Amino acid sequence: MKITEQVEDPFRKQTNALCYFININENPKWLVNIHGRLAETLKQIIKNTEWNEGEIRIINTHGLIIADRIILVGLGNKKKLKSDTVRNTSGKLVKEIQHIGLNEYTVIIPEDFNEILIQSVVEGAELSTYNFNKYKTNKKKIPELFILGHNKNINTIIDKAKKINSGVIFARDIANLPPNDCTPSTMAKISETLTNDKLKCRILSKNYIKKQNLNGIMSVGMGSKNEPKLIFLEYNLKKNRKPIIIIGKAVTFDTGGISLKPSEKLDEMKFDKCGGCVVLGIMKSVSELELPISIVGVIPTVENMPGGSSYRPGDIIKMYNGKMAEIINTDAEGRLILSDAISYSEKKYSPNSIIDFATLTGACIVALGTNVAGFVANDSYLATKLNESAERSDEDIWRLPLNDDYMNMIKSDIADIKNTGPKGSAGTITAAAFLAYSISNNTPWAHVDIAGTAWTQPSTKCRSYNSKGATGFGVRLMIDYLINTEVKN
Repeated sequence: MKITEQVEDPFRKQTNALCYFININENPKWLVNIHGRLAETLKQIIKNTEWNEGEIRIINTHGLIIADRIILVGLGNKKKLKSDTVRNTSGKLVKEIQHIGLNEYTVIIPEDFNEILIQSVVEGAELSTYNFNKYKTNKKKIPELFILGHNKNINTIIDKAKKINSGVIFARDIANLPPNDCTPSTMAKISETLTNDKLKCRILSKNYIKKQNLNGIMSVGMGSKNEPKLIFLEYNLKKNRKPIIIIGKAVTFDTGGISLKPSEKLDEMKFDKCGGCVVLGIMKSVSELELPISIVGVIPTVENMPGGSSYRPGDIIKMYNGKMAEIINTDAEGRLILSDAISYSEKKYSPNSIIDFATLTGACIVALGTNVAGFVANDSYLATKLNESAERSDEDIWRLPLNDDYMNMIKSDIADIKNTGPKGSAGTITAAAFLAYSISNNTPWAHVDIAGTAWTQPSTKCRSYNSKGATGFGVRLMIDYLINTEVKN
């Protein structure tokens, strides 16, 4: 989407639509600049409309001003105004612009909008025009947006928002790919497209994965002809600086393996790669924003298929961290590949912190629904900063407990640990407990379970900027965390 700042009198702006945000009971100052019949019409419409969030009124100007029409958009109660309200409303506006077939429109930024609210206008507009149309012949036209505002940093704000959006859209595009067009090798090739002077890509293939005793990754990938990969995206690594590690589970298609899933919604298991796609989106935004940090994106990617060479329930696997893991259910595969990735990355990079994203458990949807991601952390400071970023980015997360009782729930009678806990008992937390055994050096670590938020589901709240399919949840959250925690430190 082309977005341009302009500095001029709104009423001298030639545009298809001049758009204003309106709060409940607001008496807009700009009305004094309009005279005659148009002013009276606007006053009556403003007086007789409630201006709830997303409420839209379109007024044709009939040549009384240069703009073809004025569009008023409700923001609700000003005292309760949040960035997500602005993001959602901005998205509803652009959808209306598309519906009536306009090529461009102009948004007037209210004088009291701060940087976060201006950024939300841009995020809502561009993300709401997202449409996964790779396999469609008819593609929707995206209108051009002009922004008129008083903030002297508005160009910088627009640029930042567009680079964050770039990562979200990249994550969505990859996550929406069907399994026949996105194998572990495809994930590796896509990762290589991100390389530049500061961002390097290393890919470990099957033979090296086996040689390194990354047996969790090897075991899950054995049943498929599409071989596993372990991807590393290294950005701005410095010898005297500990990097942040972000890890994303990327099961390009998850049948459940020998513990075969039921056929209902099995097509949605292309979304089991969303954790890895989020990491790709984060790395893309980090690179475009040129953040002054050291960060490594790690993506273990496999296809979990049943077959003659598949791993089985009852198998015992020696994980990279040395733990012997009993396999109870081959559909609990994500924790196996994540565990190896966490252990290997911790040993190789001695990181400042590790944060992983995964569509790990259906139990998370049972616990928290489809609008909030669950997370666990072994470090209170890291947990607090992630919560603050969730609040600012409007990507909601909720911290779950992790103590010795949960750790004991995945101890095995015949091995060190097992890959599932007791049926129907704290499934999200026991999955995280399996991962917690992978941390050996007290490295600050957080695990974010995005099973409910990674793609739109029947109970997903309606938001204009989340089209059907992958949401890219986690990209905006992490970019906010990296800017406000890691960069500032």
